[in-house]
Amino acid sequence: MTRRISVLGGTGSIGDSTFDLIRRAAPGAFKVVAITAYSNVDKLAALAIEFGAEYAAIGDPAYEGDLRDALSAHDIKAGGGRNAVIEAGQRQADFTMAAIIGAAGLEPTLAAVDQGRTVGLANKECLVCAGDLFMQRVKTAGTRLLPIDSEHNAIFQVLEHDKPEGVRRLILTASGGPFRETPFDELTKMTPAQALNHPVWSMGAKISIDSSTLINKGLELIEAAYLFDRPECEIDVVVHPQSIIHSMVEYIDGSVLAQMGAPDMRTPIGYALSWPKRMETPVKQLNLVDIGALSFFKPDMIRFPGLDLARTALKQGGAAPNVFNAANEVAVAAFLNGRIGFMDIPALVEKTLETQEKYTSFGQALMSVDAVLACDKAARRTADELILTLKL
Repeated sequence: MTRRISVLGGTGSIGDSTFDLIRRAAPGAFKVVAITAYSNVDKLAALAIEFGAEYAAIGDPAYEGDLRDALSAHDIKAGGGRNAVIEAGQRQADFTMAAIIGAAGLEPTLAAVDQGRTVGLANKECLVCAGDLFMQRVKTAGTRLLPIDSEHNAIFQVLEHDKPEGVRRLILTASGGPFRETPFDELTKMTPAQALNHPVWSMGAKISIDSSTLINKGLELIEAAYLFDRPECEIDVVVHPQSIIHSMVEYIDGSVLAQMGAPDMRTPIGYALSWPKRMETPVKQLNLVDIGALSFFKPDMIRFPGLDLARTALKQGGAAPNVFNAANEVAVAAFLNGRIGFMDIPALVEKTLETQEKYTSFGQALMSVDAVLACDKAARRTADELILTLKL
């Protein structure tokens, strides 16, 4: 049976891996319903034409005319702007890959969730910004949520979902990023080019920077709490440089189940695309003899304070994770643009949280899209102001 799929954020690294697997699948296995991108109109148009998509949407409305021109000779509907991307999420699909980066992915992903089908969640910010609202909508619609992050996908694969009382803790693994062994006094000198040079994974710029600060693991910790309904104290993080064990679940009888595999995002993406079955992927076969040894370390909280900030935000609950995420997005963009230094990223996040706590009830859940977006906007404004007025 042909599976109808939409890809929100189709021109990024998750989109690349998703379409690679679709190309390799048996003819007729998948039918592409909708594809979105923010500004890469040429790549979006090429993908829409290649896969015969029914609908293509470009997030930046300035490129809508270019997209329509590129698709004019094809029977593909085109749209531009925020509402067009949301419409892509509303299209009837058996499976929607939600891979739009950042808080911008919330509304189109919720639109897909409301269809009551299956959503592959590659946008961790949806749960970080609006975890209470998001999971309520998932429950109301009866949507099957499949995590795409390798760590959460690993937990999903080894978790006994019908016996949560048997779980003692979840253990997320982290590669440690490119600066795991960099002397602490040199971290302030690190450049965007160095931070983008991840030693294991090939990812987009935003996620690569988040990995270099370990804030990515903080975002994943918050996401795991919502995905698997676990308190912060039952989620641990260990640094595992080889990135072979993608995460673990410890049970009350002492058993620890781990999902292992070569570090390739096509494994969790393929798992989600074919769930509840499995599909063949071109991922390199794991050879433990060649690897020889696996190592694990405790995260260095002095080097990576962003992880502790995430734990604090999760414990505070309500709006705090939203502020944490918004401040980090502003900080990463500022770092990539040369406005702040590497260690200013967690410093800006911390100061934004401290400032916003004076005006926002962190313990109160954000239960509407308007409330989520208003909190996000206020936090971004505060972070921008701090960059201008404070010496970080």
